[in-house]
Amino acid sequence: MTQTAIRYHFLRGGTSRGPYFQRSDLPQDEATLSQVLMAVCGAGHPLNIDGIGGGNAVTTKVAMLSPSERDDCDVDYFFAQVAVEKREVDYRPTCGNILVGVGPAAIEMGLVPALDGETTVKIHAVNTGAVVEAVIQTPGGKVAYEGDFEIAGVPGTAAPIRLGFMETVGSVTGALLPTGNLIDVIDGVEVTCMDVAMPVMMARAADFGLTGYETQAELDENRAFFERVEPIRLEAGKRMGLGDVTKSVTPKITLLAKPRFGGTVTARYFMPWSAHPSMAVTGAQCIATCAILPGTVADGLTEGLGALPTPVTVGIEHPSGTFEVVVDHEPAGAGIAIRSAGVVRTARLLARGEVLVPARVWTR
Repeated sequence: MTQTAIRYHFLRGGTSRGPYFQRSDLPQDEATLSQVLMAVCGAGHPLNIDGIGGGNAVTTKVAMLSPSERDDCDVDYFFAQVAVEKREVDYRPTCGNILVGVGPAAIEMGLVPALDGETTVKIHAVNTGAVVEAVIQTPGGKVAYEGDFEIAGVPGTAAPIRLGFMETVGSVTGALLPTGNLIDVIDGVEVTCMDVAMPVMMARAADFGLTGYETQAELDENRAFFERVEPIRLEAGKRMGLGDVTKSVTPKITLLAKPRFGGTVTARYFMPWSAHPSMAVTGAQCIATCAILPGTVADGLTEGLGALPTPVTVGIEHPSGTFEVVVDHEPAGAGIAIRSAGVVRTARLLARGEVLVPARVWTR
């Protein structure tokens, strides 16, 4: 036998896609697991030509599911970000878009029984410790993928999946503001370092000589920007308590500007060495919190928040449209405390069966 077959489901979750595995079907030690996931995706080539990755960071993501070890959750979701052109796998972050597909995948895999009508799947995001409730449409006890809900960055419509993110503040660092400051100045640039579902370093686009309305392609081609921002990100990572983040995708980078199409704020999100074609679910929660918290780099850039009701809907304009986050919050001293954040997304099962990796990489 020259190849090892591994059961998988292949789903689009939000504006990302990738293989979903049962954790028990994969090697348990991290070093071998990384080799397997790189072989699955074809890491190390810009087109991922020798794997099922799509040549972009949003299409080289992997979800690994198992019955939850927590009594209050149904499924443990372990995420891996496989690099595109490098031979690397990062287990430090999570991915909210791929998380959208966890509920449907868990039902398809038989890890969670489906009810007639709607099925709630309580998910433990292992990488960060976050807990998320996903409400899946399951008429007749089957996952429904067809529907009339539309999300920016995905053509057509599909069945809505409601996500409620709990325990997201300080998901990785243990604090809303890991540096202890609303604004830090790094190499002359003001940034807000925040951890809500994902550690993110946010700055004003204008402080990098950008408008904030650039396309994904324009940003990816701007190598001068990446050369300027990466040292700032590395220092932000140290100040956030993340250590040396040279090979880590966290903290992510976000540039903010005023909205132009009726939203609350404009954002360009980076992964971090390329621009996101739309918006990350986890990153959106951090951006929304930054937008409503007084004293951050978002001050003067937001519109339409008014007296800040709770919950408040924050519209984040991105290259493909607008992403809405519903933030439930309460006063806390001079600021606010975040109780939960909710989004509505879609997912679709694209394929299922077996994916093959060379036996030299792994044999059961």
